[in-house]
Amino acid sequence: MRTIYMVTFSSLLIIVVIIFGTVLTGEQKKTELDVIYAGSLIVPFGEIEHQFESRHPDVDVRIEGHGSIQAIRHITDIHEEYDVLAVADENLIPDLMYATGNNTESYCCWYVRFARNQMVIAYTNESRYANEINESNWYEILARPDVKFGFSNPMLDACGYRTLMTAQLAELYYNDQTIFDRLISCNFNPEIPVTENNGTYIVLIPEIFKPQSKKIIIRGGSVQLLALLDFNEIDYIFGYKSVAQQHGLRFLELPNEIDLSSSEYEDTYKKVMVRLGFQRFTSVGTDRVGKPIFYAITIPENAPHPELAAQFVQFVISGEGQRVLNDIKQPTVMPVADNLDRVPDKLDDVIEGRKP
Repeated sequence: MRTIYMVTFSSLLIIVVIIFGTVLTGEQKKTELDVIYAGSLIVPFGEIEHQFESRHPDVDVRIEGHGSIQAIRHITDIHEEYDVLAVADENLIPDLMYATGNNTESYCCWYVRFARNQMVIAYTNESRYANEINESNWYEILARPDVKFGFSNPMLDACGYRTLMTAQLAELYYNDQTIFDRLISCNFNPEIPVTENNGTYIVLIPEIFKPQSKKIIIRGGSVQLLALLDFNEIDYIFGYKSVAQQHGLRFLELPNEIDLSSSEYEDTYKKVMVRLGFQRFTSVGTDRVGKPIFYAITIPENAPHPELAAQFVQFVISGEGQRVLNDIKQPTVMPVADNLDRVPDKLDDVIEGRKP
């Protein structure tokens, strides 16, 4: 009996020491805040994570990047739980997550616009014809047989369908009806058709979206192409200016009429529509209309930690959070909300108004 007593006492003593040591060192299990976001936010949200955790030492922010559509599908299709969602196209949230139209289930009911961007063509010093490419000849250079370029899958990522919009808008801007076919359509099997309806050009993405040659490389997200560019496996990528700047790439700025950056040209942008041909989109709408690029952030309705999530969103859209983003070359905008009356009360002080 004495031996059993001593073992029990020793075990108890060890437990007491561990607990006492944990209290002394302040080590506690942190609350995990899961944030899923557009891949183009990987660098700025990495810094946001660091800054938020420094202000909330009891929180472990876990960030996860995907193409914007893919990020939303983690919530709506796979039914995974995330505390915060941020996407590169604000229009995806009401289209895919609100209980409207054919959507019978609500995954969120508001969002806040907080950032912007513009389409560019990124490249390196090693890219073929890097010293020749300019605003007037870029589509000629990309069409050359020895040039390889890449963009993201439009059925998973906003930057992908924006690439197609940019190529089609280029036809209107440069008055050249062959640009889209030479750059995009002829390199796919089946080819990607474009139809015109009352001044709107509709780019139809087939369910099988596969390049027929090695000239074009497709990845799920635009940032997944960066390594290929670094290793000279491709010459150019269509992407966002912020990403090119954050990764020290050279980039060609395109005319505002085609780079989806300016509200001044909103009427021009909406002349192009990308229709996603994948069957799973039929219940929620398949049309992505050309619009200026605005990022949005929201809290899904099944968020495990909604109050803490509101604190995170508050930081992102606050003046302090916007300074963090701007310092990392992620341009911001005045935070405005869609469905302002449904936004958590905690955000009232940092939201400037309702989305126009």
